[in-house]
Amino acid sequence: MDKKTLILAIAPLIFSLTACSGEVANTGNKSASQATQSRLDTIKSRGQLICGVSGELPGFSFVGTDGKYSGLDVDVCRAIAAALFDNPDAVEYRNLNAKERFTAVQTSEVDVLSRNTTYTLSRDTSVGLEFAPIVFYDGQGVMVRKSSGSKTLADLKDKAICTQTGTTNEQNLADQMRKRGIPYKPLVFEDVNTAYATYAQGRCDAVTSDKSQLISRRTILPKPEDNVILDENLSSEPFAPAVADGDSKWANTVKWVVYSLIKAEELGINSQNVAKLANSNDPEIRRFLGTEGNLGQGMGLPNDFAVRIIKHVGNYGEIYDRNLGAKTKLNFPRGQNQLWTKGGLLFSPPFR
Repeated sequence: MDKKTLILAIAPLIFSLTACSGEVANTGNKSASQATQSRLDTIKSRGQLICGVSGELPGFSFVGTDGKYSGLDVDVCRAIAAALFDNPDAVEYRNLNAKERFTAVQTSEVDVLSRNTTYTLSRDTSVGLEFAPIVFYDGQGVMVRKSSGSKTLADLKDKAICTQTGTTNEQNLADQMRKRGIPYKPLVFEDVNTAYATYAQGRCDAVTSDKSQLISRRTILPKPEDNVILDENLSSEPFAPAVADGDSKWANTVKWVVYSLIKAEELGINSQNVAKLANSNDPEIRRFLGTEGNLGQGMGLPNDFAVRIIKHVGNYGEIYDRNLGAKTKLNFPRGQNQLWTKGGLLFSPPFR
């Protein structure tokens, strides 16, 4: 076969391989494009936010007899929906227990987890979560029956202590008792209701969890006044919403919605005066409320996203007072959950 004949013979094969290569490349580009689509775009197209909550913790997320959700964690979900849709009720809530909550985020069952979840290193890395700013600073405690006479952890030597699996509480308790050389009998349950029911039935001598949860759950025990929470703190527990790792656009949206709640309180903007302050001459307030500048557009939101949030849900202080403050059954002092300007830990970066 001469050179010319050989070239003519293999030309169709070369064309075929080139065409196939091009087809694969195009398909690959399409997949890459789909893979880079933010969850923010998916949610906006859907017209509704799917939010993972507890649903069983008064003050944070609880379903009332009327079927409506309320609580600080719920209001974070409502704030996100308000920013996206100008409608705080554009939310579908999914009740998740401690064990299944992370899988729900990883598998995209929920868009955001807003469920009294402690921000930890391992959860931020190996579990595949990306946390928004902290919305509540807490610490782990222990609740006992007043009649037991227990005052400290040492008094719980060889006693049965109830806790929930899949939580930082289980490990913190083990760490503290080991460090102090106090033997005890752990009773671990997957369902939080079972843990507290077991305690209420007297089958364990104490129950441990975040102090906010202990205070909350105490209100629905048969005789709340018969139970006391020990003064000791077993750990620090900063709670924060979380989304799936790897989607900075959606993570930024959730992050700055939370910061909006904090910054609004710092600027003195609340649900009652937000409309009036939209005409403020203060440049910081004007940028925050979207009267000037285009901060919202940089996130894929309308520039007045903060107005939507505060108008429908209020600032952080309003949310706290409504769910946990002095006029509620919980009456949980703000303490560390005050603004940094009032000696607390809440702080927002600048809106500029």
